[in-house]
Formats: sequence, C-alpha cells, structure tokens
Amino acid sequence: GVAPISLDAIEQIQVNIAPFDVRQGNFTGAGVNTVTRSGTNQFNGSAYYFLRNQRYVGRQAGANAFNPGTFDFAQVGARLGGPLIKDKLFFFASYEEDKQTQPGILRTANPGGAAVTGNMTRVLQSDLTGLTTFLRDRFKYETGPYTGYDNETPSQRLLSRFDYNLNDKNKFSLRFTALNSNTDVNLSTSSSLGFGRANNNTFLSFQNSNYQIQENIRSVVGEWNSLFGDRMANNFIIGYTSQDESRQSRGSIFPFVDILQDGTAYTSFGFEPFTPNNELRYKSFQIQNNLTVSRDKHEFTLGGSFEKYRSENVFFPGSQSSYVYNSLADFYTDANDYLANPNRTTSPVTLRRFQVRWANIPGQEKPIQPLEVMYGGIYLQDEYRASDNLRFTAGLRMDVPVFGETGFTNAQANGYTFRDENGNAVQYQTQKLPDANLLWSPRLGFNWDVTGDQKTQIRGGTGVFTGRPAYVWISNQIGNNGVLTGFESVDNVRNRPFNPNPNAYKPATVNGTPAAQYELALTDPTFKFPQIWRSNIAVDRRLFWGLNATAEFLYSKDVNGVYYIDANLAAPTGAFVGPDNRPRYSDTCPASGLQVRLNCNVQNAIVLKNQDVGSAWNASFALERGFRSGFFAKAAYNYGMSRNTVDPGSIAAGSFTGNPMVRDANNPGVGISGTAAGHRFFVTASYERRYFDFGKTGISFYFEGRNAGNTSYTFSGDLNGDGIANNELIYVAKDRAEMNFEAYTPTGGRLFSVAEQQDAWEAFINQDKYLSSRRGQYAERGAVFLPMVYNADVSITQDIFARLGGQKNTLQLRFDILNFGNLLNDNWGQGLRLINTRPLVARGADANGKALYRMANLNPTTLLSKSFERTAGTGDVWRMQLGLRYLFN
Repeated sequence: GVAPISLDAIEQIQVNIAPFDVRQGNFTGAGVNTVTRSGTNQFNGSAYYFLRNQRYVGRQAGANAFNPGTFDFAQVGARLGGPLIKDKLFFFASYEEDKQTQPGILRTANPGGAAVTGNMTRVLQSDLTGLTTFLRDRFKYETGPYTGYDNETPSQRLLSRFDYNLNDKNKFSLRFTALNSNTDVNLSTSSSLGFGRANNNTFLSFQNSNYQIQENIRSVVGEWNSLFGDRMANNFIIGYTSQDESRQSRGSIFPFVDILQDGTAYTSFGFEPFTPNNELRYKSFQIQNNLTVSRDKHEFTLGGSFEKYRSENVFFPGSQSSYVYNSLADFYTDANDYLANPNRTTSPVTLRRFQVRWANIPGQEKPIQPLEVMYGGIYLQDEYRASDNLRFTAGLRMDVPVFGETGFTNAQANGYTFRDENGNAVQYQTQKLPDANLLWSPRLGFNWDVTGDQKTQIRGGTGVFTGRPAYVWISNQIGNNGVLTGFESVDNVRNRPFNPNPNAYKPATVNGTPAAQYELALTDPTFKFPQIWRSNIAVDRRLFWGLNATAEFLYSKDVNGVYYIDANLAAPTGAFVGPDNRPRYSDTCPASGLQVRLNCNVQNAIVLKNQDVGSAWNASFALERGFRSGFFAKAAYNYGMSRNTVDPGSIAAGSFTGNPMVRDANNPGVGISGTAAGHRFFVTASYERRYFDFGKTGISFYFEGRNAGNTSYTFSGDLNGDGIANNELIYVAKDRAEMNFEAYTPTGGRLFSVAEQQDAWEAFINQDKYLSSRRGQYAERGAVFLPMVYNADVSITQDIFARLGGQKNTLQLRFDILNFGNLLNDNWGQGLRLINTRPLVARGADANGKALYRMANLNPTTLLSKSFERTAGTGDVWRMQLGLRYLFN
C-alpha cells in the first residue's frame, strides 16, 4: 500500500514486536506507533523535491538487457510549524505529492523460435496480436497492449496538527490526515476464479485485464493529557477514520477468459476476475483512556479502549462471467461458432471451466455486504521498580469483540449436513457470525541493569497478544451465503458456449430465495480473534573499544491461529497406487458438473476456524559503534522461521484453494509460512564532516544479504480430482523406476517421450538442492527458499548553511544510488527467480491407478531443465535518485 503520512512529517517511528506494556494491543505481528512533528515557539520548515527517471537506471543485469521504458518518480513536498500564540497554541502542516511510473510488465512475447529464458516468454507475438485484432474486429473489445505499458501510482498526503497548552496541567492536540492515491495492479494469479494465472515466462496477458486500487483515507485524532497533583496523570484519545479501497478497471466490461496450453495458463483477456463492482469502504470510531497513578515503587495504569467499526463491501467476482479453454484454438472455434449462431445452446468444444456470479436479491444490482463490529478492551498494569536497576511490568488485558447481526439467513443451507476436518457431520447457520468471546492477554516483562552502570542489560518477558483479524475474513460470510448472490461453477461442459454478454447465463429473474447454485463462506461460531503467546529475551552489552552488542531471541506460539476447511468437500474414495499414494476423489455430482461435493448445489463451504499449531522464532545479533570523528558503523545478523497451516488472504475460497498440501485440503498439516524470514544480515556505515559554520558532508553505505522469499513445488492442474487446481505438492521420485510420465506432443511442437521426460526430470532433481534432499518424499509447503540476494546502497548529502534574518537556513543536495554494486559490475546485485513452481503437469491416474503426469516444457521443443534463472527486473539494476531540500531552523 501507499504510506498515508509523509516521512518528513514524522518525528519518530516505534516498531514494537514484543511490548509487554498492556496498553499496546490489537496486534499479533508488530505494533507501529507514529509520532508526528508538532509546532514550537520557533518557526521551522522545509521544502523538497526528489527525482529519478529512466535516465538514471541501469541497462544491464548480467547477460540480460533491461529496458526501463518509462521509469519515473517525482516527489515534491513541504512542511511548516510554529506558534499561533507563543507558549500556548502551535500549528504544524505538511503536504506531499508524488507520482511513480514504472513498467507494467517486463516480460515480452516470443517472436517465434526465441529461447524461453530471462524475460522472454513462450507466448507467441502472433497469438497475442491475432487475439487483439480478432476481439476488436468481431466483438468491439479492446485488450490493450501486452507489453510496453506503464503502471502508475499517484498520491497526495496532507497532515495538519494543532497543539494547545490550556495550562500547566492540561494539554490538547488535534491532528488531521488525508491520503488520496490509486495504484495500477496486474492481473490476479488466484485460482479461486478461472484456472489461475502464472507469474512466470509461460504466461502473458493484456493491460486492460489489470486493475487499479484506490487508497483514500481521512482521519481525525484528538488527544488530551492531564496531570492531577504529583502522582496522577490521564491520557485520553479519540479518533475517527474513513477509508475507501475500491477498485477500478482499465478495460470495458467483457467476459474474462483464461486460455490454457498443454494444461497450464498461456494467456488471459477480459475484465479482471475480481474487479467488477469491487468496492470497500469502512469507518472506524476509537476511544482510549489511560489513568496512571504513582505510589512508592509502583506505577499503576488502568485503562480501556473501544472501537466501533462499520464496513460496506461489494465483492462480486465472476459477475462478468469466466470461461476457461484448453487451447487458443478451442476459443476461436467457440467464438466463431457464436458469431455464426448467437442463439446456440451447445459449444462445439468442451470448456475446461465456466463460472458466473449474480445478484440474487431483486433490485440489488450491487450486493452490499455490511459488517458492524464493536471491539472493547480494559486493562490493568503495575510497573514495579524493585530496585534502582531492576524493573518489572505486569499487566492483564481483556478484549471483547461483538459483531452486529448483519448476516443473511439461508434456511436451505442451514438444513444441510456438512463434513468437518475430522469427518464428523456438522451443520452451520449462514447468518451466524462469531460469538462474543472474552480474550485474556496476561503479560510480564522485566528490565535488569545487571551492574547498575548500564554496561550489561538483560530484558525480556512473556505474554499473550491479541490481534484484530482482517475483517474481510468475516465479511466473506455476509457476501457468500446463497441469498445475497448465486454462483455457478462447472467443469468440462459444452452447455455453456461462449457469449460476449456477461449476463447470458444469469437467471432471468431472482426472488431472494436461495439461488440454484451458490458458494458459502462460513465462520465457526466459536471462532476467536487471533492470539499468540510470545516470549523474548535480550542482552545489551557494552564491550571493549566502544562496541555495543545486542543478542535477542523471540519465540511465538499460536493460541488462536487461523485456518480454513471446505465443509462441503466429500471424503476421498480411494488412493493412488505406488510411492505417491495420496487419496483420490471421485465425482459425486456429475449432473451439475460439480465434483466431490456433499451438497451438489453448493460449490464450496469454506469455514474459518481456529487452530493452535503455528509457531515462529527469530534470533538476532548486532554490533555497533559510534566515533567522535563522526563515523558510525553497525553490523547485524538475523534468522527467522515461522510455520502455520495457511497464509490467509482476503478471499476465503482463494485462501483455501491456494494452500499447498499433499493428502487432504481440510488437513493440510503445518508448513513453512510465506512470511518466513530465513537468513538476513546487513552492514551499515555513515560519516559526517562539518566545515566550520558553512557546510556539512554526509555519506552513508548500506549492504544487505537476505533470502529472496520462499515458495512451494506443486502440480499444475488437479491430480487428485478434488476440483482444486495447482495446490497439490509434488512427490519427488526416488529414482527413474518411481517416475510415471505420459508421452505428449505440445501445441505446435514435437513429441516428448516417456524416456526423455524421465531423463529430464532426473537431471532437474539433481540440479535442485531442495528436490535432491526430498528423494522418495513429498515436497513441503513453503520449503523452497530462493537464493540469497545481495544489495548495496549509497547516499551522499551536502549541506550548505547560511544565516538569514538571524535564522539558520540550509540547502541540502542529496544523491542516492540503489543497488550500487550493479553500477560497479553488471553481474552484481542480481537475484534469481524460479522459472516454474509447477514443474509437473497432473494427468490423473493411469490404468493401474498410479499418479500420471507430464514434465512442464519451456516451449514446444524444450523441456524444463533448471530451477532458477537470472532476469532483468527493476530490482536487478542500479537506480539513481537526486534530491534538493531547503530547511530553516
């Protein structure tokens, strides 16, 4: 997202991962507290301009050329603060505006015969230009370009603040912030609608299938600080925030179409699947009060917080209709058949998938999902000074969320019997949101100055932290209940021939009763807000030569973690034969085109539940030293690992279907989370040199090495037949005897024999460090870590001082180089990316019941041969930024 407040308006940022102060709540990851600047008795301010564009960007990343296209960033801003009434009333204001333009896509279409490597895709130019022409000429639909287009992010930020000293016992401040922004975002890769697109060089789509997301925020916060005698103080905060995160599309309304080639995504066009009428607006009113009383060695705090939240969400994916074809030729055949006979009812080809969603309540074209939550908390804390060098903080926080009754009742679904993750029969109520639950957060922290001279300090604590979930997880239930909307999803059918009218297969009339087909998002009635138990211990030590060292260890364990099940998923009916013996599923609803469903008119019933199996730990070590000469240096190393059962996203169905697993999607097991940090180390150094009273030069250097992320190796397609594509972790054959390939000839290519694929897969496993370690085993979720990436940044500032009218004035020139190593050497500062996270294409079972598959190809004549490759992206080349800033006082 876009930062809502300008960095120039911020006095201090506090990032708290394990604060054992119970006043800080409502997070399980990290709490971020921003302290903005305020006015003083002296006027002060600044004005600045920063610029970078394609002239200040590298053109080479190793052997790969980089074409930055339009690469532009311009930022202008100013701030001013001072007194309105000396010693009494002060003001501060900040305004900033920036616009960022960068290439929307770096990959290019294949002219034919070019090697599929780097940014070159397998997708043929002739196919894409032919599609553009065909859709324009025959359907009046504009795809937009498939390469060479830009993504833009314009934004404007405003902050104003007033501070009023009523008297020496009472101070009041009022702050207003505003953000207007919208960001171009590329087509979603989610498989919860369509068949899932790929973010690699096997796939390329068009600009008009992308979307824009808004971030428009208005916030007002008031704060009153009071003193009562020498022992009592009170802090009262009241605030209101409104936010609009609605989406817009670059293209006109048109059905969304996925085109496959050899079983994997090849190209897509049409209206972005999750953008039709996608609107999210929410408002929040907050109050917090803290009363602090000092007595002897104790400082007691009694406080409370309250939030009233309301959102209105319109989430209508698939309302434009979604078609999936097994090949581009199949689409042309179906589209031309429509042009010849628009009233036909049968397609000449079998569609891989068709989906459509419709508003199911008369007169409600936009199915609004209202959500109301009241979230209150109270807490009590004692900060106890046991001695001059030992302090304890003990507290208890209690939070209670209460949901408004805004759900919709589907009596039909309420009567259905579903199946939970243990195979037990269970029923749900579509209108039932989570019950009010009292959430306890006890915490204990300490700080011990061991020798009393601040040479050795030991600090830490343990406690429970409660966080507010993404409320869209809950509002999914309000929007997916079979009453507000209907949803049809059918596979391998001919009775849904292509029609350019998005409404062609929606019911002619609706009456508010349950739709003929629908999907459900449900919340377990006992669902509790996320909670973790977190402990940490740290040692700060002053060493020889002026060195300061820090060692810290942090461990977190889920108390109320989050995961999903599909309660409408039928039990497996068998298992594969051989070393890969995972369960298999059979069609239970062939008449409706749905697979393995308990209730055939329900596409899925995704239930949000709690689990306590997730955990995370992090260890860090740091050394730093400052010098009187103006030199400062710091080095640090960090390693982090986190495990859970799912990385939840904004869509319940997408979170479930996109979760890699082996045997049972309802019991995926614990895997490595997508936020696992892995290894990271950095070295930073800075030096400042003053020149009497007329100038100062500063130079800083930052070098970092880090894991570039992690992912999973899964099959392309649906191996086990549960109706979910691209989510099954692969089995890594122990040897050739365990492999079971199917010979095939790709579109426009040559035959890949079984023996050739065996040889290629054996070589692929041998060159992949992770796969080599998993011989005879299944791949694990999130266990494929990308290689380390190393970057260096350099910044130089030159300050020129002058006194004008008795005030200090500074003109600052700034010069930043990001990825400085690439400027020195084209081969430095580059990362590696995975060529394909789905190296095997699922083909179901062979005649003997063994898992059958094909090896993925790079192009019609070449099989996949290596895991990683270097590409030329924005982060792989050096970028330069120039800045000019004027400051006074």
